[in-house]
Amino acid sequence: MASTAPIGVFDSGLGGISVAREIRRDMPNERVLYFGDSANAPYGTKSPEQVRELSDTIVERFVQQGVKAIVIACNTATSAAANELRDKYDIPIIGMEPALKVACDRGHGNRQHVIVAATPLTLRERKFAVLMDRFKADHTIFPQPCPDLVEIVERGQLDDHDVVMRALHRYFDQYDLSTIDAVVLGCTHFVFYRDYFRELLPDTAAVIDGNEGTVRHLGVVLESLGKLAPEDAQGGIELSNSDTSEETAKLSRSLLDR
Repeated sequence: MASTAPIGVFDSGLGGISVAREIRRDMPNERVLYFGDSANAPYGTKSPEQVRELSDTIVERFVQQGVKAIVIACNTATSAAANELRDKYDIPIIGMEPALKVACDRGHGNRQHVIVAATPLTLRERKFAVLMDRFKADHTIFPQPCPDLVEIVERGQLDDHDVVMRALHRYFDQYDLSTIDAVVLGCTHFVFYRDYFRELLPDTAAVIDGNEGTVRHLGVVLESLGKLAPEDAQGGIELSNSDTSEETAKLSRSLLDR
């Protein structure tokens, strides 16, 4: 596989565009083929078996397109399908998980109070249970499913301040936010809400996502294989989606350029 081959990035819909943007920022010479499965979104309310089947179809397509690595830009699909995909395909497959370690490490040994905002399936899966078990003895962790936040992005309502804030208040008013040290954005769709979370939370609370760490890990893997694109290569992002409507294409481009 040539080092100039593209990287495949996929998500249940449009959230993973936030990861594709991070690749463009940190690895500007890389070509990215992005696939959003908006026709089947959301994944977070589906069964693990459904998510595995959908993910396998997408990865098979990427392999046929000759990608050199795949990023599952979706915490839900990572939880449900990453291990099976790695067993089946002889290609680097980079997954994502909520950046709980980053949030807890901020306390430098002091107990942290952390909300993990994610999809229902991510929070139900064993992968998250194992992750939470590593930290829950020393930190207070609140798993918070937020399915509507996926839908708002997919419907193109991200700029509707009232709709977004109503949803956030519905999920987070149950907490004393003055006691929260961090909110972990455990879904790539939620990265687009960073400014809204800043409005909701006190200045002392951090808003943390896993995109930067995931892209850093991708770079390490490609470098170890000698597959980083050369510095004179022309990078870029090619967007495609299972929902072939012009409305979805337009929304995808607007999120990419946001």
